[in-house]
Amino acid sequence: MSEQADRAADAGDPTGDATRRTHLANERTQLAWWRTGLTSVAVGVGIGRVVPELGGGSHVAYAAIGVGYVVYGILFVLAGTWRQRQVETAVLDAGWRAQDRRVVIALTAAGIVLAVATALMILVDS
Repeated sequence: MSEQADRAADAGDPTGDATRRTHLANERTQLAWWRTGLTSVAVGVGIGRVVPELGGGSHVAYAAIGVGYVVYGILFVLAGTWRQRQVETAVLDAGWRAQDRRVVIALTAAGIVLAVATALMILVDS
């Protein structure tokens, strides 16, 4: 048996076609986007509702930052689903589609803004 045939057999596909594994990897990546989004939503709830109750600070500022994290989380879920569909279409067409840089830049910028706002809130409220 050749080395390529050995690898294909190890992967569970005697033809050597990696399409099935690629689809599964794409699904795992989509779930990672969703987990990140849900984590951001949880952070938003923590900052927007829990922290003001514990610290007795300004509820409005905490709520605004919390809502920002929730929206950020929703964007992650949407971007992950959109990316999953892009990759699925590309795999079925035997091609590749790079991640849209605008999505990456927008999510990065939003994350930085939220992180800075959170840090400022901590400094101002302490």
